[in-house]
Amino acid sequence: MQQSSLVRRADCEILALGELEAKAGEFVVRSKAEATVRAYRRDLADFRAWCEARGFTCLPAKPKVLALYLTDRAETLKVSTLNRRLCAIREAHRLAGLSVPTDDPTVTAVWAGIRRSKRVAVIEKSPLLTSQIRAIAVQMPRDLRGLRDRAMLLVGFAGALRRSELAGLDVEDVRFEPEGVIINLRRSKTDQEGQGRLLAVPFGRGPITCPVRALRAWLDAAAVTAGPIFRRIDWHAQLHDERVSARTVARIVKRYCAGVGLDADLYAGHSLRAGFATSAALSGASERSIMTQTGHKSVAMVRRYIRLGTLWEENAADLLGL
Repeated sequence: MQQSSLVRRADCEILALGELEAKAGEFVVRSKAEATVRAYRRDLADFRAWCEARGFTCLPAKPKVLALYLTDRAETLKVSTLNRRLCAIREAHRLAGLSVPTDDPTVTAVWAGIRRSKRVAVIEKSPLLTSQIRAIAVQMPRDLRGLRDRAMLLVGFAGALRRSELAGLDVEDVRFEPEGVIINLRRSKTDQEGQGRLLAVPFGRGPITCPVRALRAWLDAAAVTAGPIFRRIDWHAQLHDERVSARTVARIVKRYCAGVGLDADLYAGHSLRAGFATSAALSGASERSIMTQTGHKSVAMVRRYIRLGTLWEENAADLLGL
C-alpha cells in the first residue's frame, strides 16, 4: 500500500513537472513578438527541409552543416533574412538544451564572409514631410475608404507611429480630450513586455489635415465602437471586422504618394514616422520633444532624422561662391 502511494506520488510529480515545462515553453514563446515567432517557425521549417533533403540532422545541427546551409541560401536571401534564420536556429538549440552551432568558429567565419561579400548600402524609405501630407490629405476621396485612409495617415504621421502600431490600435486604446486624443500604445517594437506608453496627438490647424477630427470622422462613419480601429474594406466597399495588416498600411502610403506624383518606391509605412521626426526637426522642435512622441530611447536615430532634414539648411557649400 505504501509503495503504491509512493508510485502515485511520483507519477503526480512527473505530471506536474511536465505541466511546468509546457507552461515555461509558453512563456518563452510569449517573450517574443508574435511576428517574430511566426518568422522563426518559417525559418526553422526551411532549415529542416534543407537538412532532410540532404540527409542531415537539423537538431542538433553540426556547425559544418549550418555553414553549408548559409552558403547555399546566401545565393538567394538577403543578409537580414539570413541573420534572422541564424537567430531562429540559435534559439531552437538553446531552448532544447543543446550546444549552439551558431557560435562555432567555422560558422562565424562563413557568416562574416557572407556579410562582407553581400555588403550593400542600406536603402532607407524617404520621409513624408508636412507639405506632402497636406497634398495627400486634400486629394483623398470622401467615401468610407477615404475617411479610413485619411485618419490612418494623419494619426500615423502626427503620432510618429510604426506601421505595426498603427494597424494594432483598438478603440479602447484612444481617449478623446478637449486638447486632442490620447493614445495608449500597449505594445511596440521596443516594448515587447507590453508596459505601454501614452502619447498625445493634438488638434490640427486645418479641418482637412487634423488627425483628431479625421479619426473621429472615421469612427463615426464606420460605426466602430470597439475593437480594431482601422479595418479591412474589400473591393466592393464592404467594411469587415478584421484589422488591416502592417503591409496594408505600407501599400496605402505608396498608393497615395503615387497619387500626388511622388515615386511610390521611395515611400512606405515608415515614411510617416520618419516624416514626423524630420518635419518636427525642420520646424525647430527639440530632440527631447521629438523623442517623447517617437518613443526613441537614444538620440542617435533622432539626430539622424534631423541631419537628413537639414542637409540644405546652413549648408557650407552655399558659401563657396561657386
